[in-house]
Formats: sequence, structure tokens, C-alpha cells
Amino acid sequence: MIIRRGLMSDRTQLTEILNAVIAIGGTTAYLSPVTSSFFDPLIDSDTQKTFLHVAEAEAKLLGMQWVRVMEPDDMGSIATFTRPGTAQKGIGSALFQATLAASSAAGYDQLDATIRADNTGGLAYYSKMGFQDHSVSKAQPLEDGTKVDRIHKRLKINTSH
Repeated sequence: MIIRRGLMSDRTQLTEILNAVIAIGGTTAYLSPVTSSFFDPLIDSDTQKTFLHVAEAEAKLLGMQWVRVMEPDDMGSIATFTRPGTAQKGIGSALFQATLAASSAAGYDQLDATIRADNTGGLAYYSKMGFQDHSVSKAQPLEDGTKVDRIHKRLKINTSH
């Protein structure tokens, strides 16, 4: 497995992965399928503070992780998705090593992971990566009106500031 920056040529597979996760339901706030253009600002960003990494094996993408800038701009928002059926294979840990290095190089002081409260796998993953509970946004509506709590986890990465 190799970890690398996402390319425009990856958009079809990225879309397949995210839409498969959305179709299964229960682990992402995204409820409607995305098109490949969803990934354009993550791949072709005009800032080093927004980026996307992919995990690839034998020309097949296994997962992705991206970071977008938040306010304040010293904090990034992280999201992780793996191809259904590939969980617990070390993909997320491998992606996170690259993402953490890129986040530090981009000047982020911390990362925020916002996870649905009913996404036990996502909550466990970010805890394993060292994120700590920060706050809870109660009863946040999804696109379909369903209300679910969102857990905000934070990781300090540049503590020298």
C-alpha cells in the first residue's frame, strides 16, 4: 500500500468510495451522493492548507483522508473514508501519518474531527489516532432532517507556538 496526494485522475474512484459509504449510511453526515467535482477543491487547492491523501494498492484506491482549513486558520478539519470492506486493515493509520506531517508543514496547530455520535467506528479511530473529546453539538440536523449529536475531537499537533 502506498500513501500519496490525491490526483484529478483519482476522482472516479474517490467518488465510488464516498458514495458507497453514503449508501450504507450511519457513518457520515453526507446523505446524498456526490459527483467527482466534489473532490476538485480538495485536490487542486490554491492553498497548502487544504489537501487530500489516498491509500492505493495495485492501482485501486482503498481510502482517503482530507484536511480543510477552518476558522481560526490554525486549525484544520479532517475527514477519513475507506472503501467498504477494508476497515481494520491499517489504511486509516497509514493515511494519518501522511496527513499529520502535511498538517504540521501547513502550520496547523490542531486538527478537528467532527463525527456523528452514532459512528462508533469513527469515534474509536480518531481516539486511537490521539484525538481527544472537545465538545458536543447536540441534535444537529442531517440533510433529511434527522437529528444526531456530533462529537468534536481535537488533536494538538504544533505545540511550539
